[in-house]
Amino acid sequence: MANIIVTGCSRGIGYELIQLFANQGHQVLALSRKTAPISELQNPNIFTLSCDISKASDLKKVGEFIIENWQQVDVLINNAGKLANKPFLETSTEDFEEVYKVNVFGVASITKLVVPKMLKNGHVVTISSMGGVQGSVKFPGLSAYSSSKGAVITLTELWAEEFKETGPSFNALALGAVQTEMLEEAFPGYIAPTTALEMATYIQNFALTGHKMYNGKLLQVSNSTP
Repeated sequence: MANIIVTGCSRGIGYELIQLFANQGHQVLALSRKTAPISELQNPNIFTLSCDISKASDLKKVGEFIIENWQQVDVLINNAGKLANKPFLETSTEDFEEVYKVNVFGVASITKLVVPKMLKNGHVVTISSMGGVQGSVKFPGLSAYSSSKGAVITLTELWAEEFKETGPSFNALALGAVQTEMLEEAFPGYIAPTTALEMATYIQNFALTGHKMYNGKLLQVSNSTP
């Protein structure tokens, strides 16, 4: 059984993911700013910490948990994300900073914290978006969000190269439309063809097995646009 860290777990894909892993017997550390929905699951295999991955003080608590309870981490899933949906001319520098603090700097910070606790066969999976893929269909209002999701794709490639001798493996999944609260915020009224549980099931399997076939890769997980 694996020790798995998932960020952004209070709703949507992350909320479904932690339950899938825990119900298989894996040990899960669920990180989210809001922990109440996670605690209410009362699953003995799920541990939770209130954590904003953009804050060093919160990440320190994560490091302490790993040392005191696990020693080793097998899978890290960078799922937490922040959305800003505004026309570019109305998107302030502060808006960009707030999105990048979570989607890029936060992802980099928690990855930097966890990687030293991972073995060669470990797997870091970063959840990106089709909006961050070069040449994909783009949508007005998502300059900060989609560009941040493009940044973590490049980071994934760089990390895979830097750690190719020692591991772990790094891969990014660019998700298409999934019926989540975040999708409703970005595209009000749009009905996605994929549920959060369906996507979580795919990510769960990929996180546990994908490193055997892929490293430094971007996989486009979408049957539609957006």
